[in-house]
Parts: sequence; C-alpha cells; structure tokens
Amino acid sequence: MKAISARLNKIVDDHLPSLRNVSIEKFHFKPSSARWSKKEILGHLVDSAQNNIRRFVVAQYDERPKIVYNQNKWVAITNYQEYQLTDLIDLWYQLNKHICQVLRFMPDEMGKRQVQTEDLHDLRWLAEDYIKHLLHHLHQVLDLEPAAYS
Repeated sequence: MKAISARLNKIVDDHLPSLRNVSIEKFHFKPSSARWSKKEILGHLVDSAQNNIRRFVVAQYDERPKIVYNQNKWVAITNYQEYQLTDLIDLWYQLNKHICQVLRFMPDEMGKRQVQTEDLHDLRWLAEDYIKHLLHHLHQVLDLEPAAYS
C-alpha cells in the first residue's frame, strides 16, 4: 500500500499548482443545469475522498463494512458552487494527503480486506480505483487529455 500512497501523493502535489491557476470563472461555469461545474467536480472529489477515507479505515477493523453514498445528493446538499474556491482546493489537498497517510501505514495484508460499496471490493482495488477516479476528474477540471476511467 506504500507504493499506492506514494503515487497518490505525487499526483496530488503535481496537480495542486494547476488547480490554483484555474480562473474562478472557469471553475464556476456550468455547461448546463444538469451538469456539474469544475467547482462541483472538485467538490465531488472531496466527497469521494471523505467516503474513501472511511472505507480505508473502517475495513481495517470491521468485516466487510457497507459504505456507499449518493454522489449527486452530496454535491447538491453541500452546494459547492457557493464554496470559497481556495478553501475547497485546500480541503481537497488535505483530504488526499490524509488518504496518503492512511495508505502509507496500512499493512499490506489489510489490502485484502473487503468493503461493500455498490459491489464488493478489497482495499487494494479501492485504492487503485480511487487514483483512476481522481485522475479522470482532475483531467476534466484542468482540461487535460481525458484519463480513462471505467
């Protein structure tokens, strides 16, 4: 899990300056009322980080915990469009640094423990998937080449 932690840490550190350089106008723009703005996508990444922290911690002491969330409701209820942008970026950064800490000190054998999300997955799979999901959305926010995520 240490290698996954190191990879996540590098991604977060590498992308932070770019996030800080996106204009407020670009972050705030909503392509349509049914689609998220870049700010809401970043908020979704905050929600994802919070839920995955819970998964990475709880599964180390509970057998197959069920930890799911409704991403659309989380984004709507939190109202990320009105969130202070610098605070949102800082929160995203700190939550991901916390995930790095949790993963860095997770014993490798814990990576086999399972969590019920929409499906049953082990912690190693969830950590790898978390990085793919993060890159997919960071590339959307930063207008980079799309990062495959399925």
